Amino acid sequence: MLWWDIVVVLVLVFLPWPWGVASNMQHLREQLNCHTHTQGTNSFLWQVRRHPPAYFLGTIHVPYTRVWDYIPQNTKVAFQESENIFVELDLTDPNTMSELANCQLLPNGENLSDVLPHGMYRRLKTHLQYVKRMMPQWLSADQRGRSFYADYLFEAIVGNWERKRPIWVMLVIDSLTEADIKSREIPVLDLYLAQEATRRNKRTGAVEQVEEQCIPLNGLNFTQVSLLLLLS
Repeated sequence: MLWWDIVVVLVLVFLPWPWGVASNMQHLREQLNCHTHTQGTNSFLWQVRRHPPAYFLGTIHVPYTRVWDYIPQNTKVAFQESENIFVELDLTDPNTMSELANCQLLPNGENLSDVLPHGMYRRLKTHLQYVKRMMPQWLSADQRGRSFYADYLFEAIVGNWERKRPIWVMLVIDSLTEADIKSREIPVLDLYLAQEATRRNKRTGAVEQVEEQCIPLNGLNFTQVSLLLLLS
């Protein structure tokens, strides 16, 4: 494992706790100091006892404004004092975004209609048509005042959906709510922290490669994905 001088590592995934670690709990507690409460609020900030210290924070992919006021002060101080910030994926890198887009595509030129049952595909297409009709109403007054075009936004989010693997289409559908559309221009938490780190001239980096996110999702079997789509 690598450690970085005064580093905040921001990750979205929940790391599984290894089985059979009861006998090692005391040793682990001596190595890690979890700040679990700050003024009665769970902070989810882990500090590695070393010099200089290192920190680990679990983030979530939602607009940062939804959660920023609830992030405890100890986490914000750790971010301010850190010289190096490493996030899950570098979403500010155009190459990363291009690789993410490519990994979502079905192989061999297939379309979604080729891999989904006809009824499910028809329901999906009908739902997307409904979203497209509703999107002009979902835009905020501020977005409309800045000549935000609903059709353009819809294509930016949904475009090329028929070429994507079902799991990625499901993730797109989950983001097509009125609240998400109204906050579309607001960066998610880890992207906001990466942008802030850059603005403050901190060293930034990523702890994962694109394939580390794509391979597990693309490896889900069709039954699992179909159930997720039905529940979306």
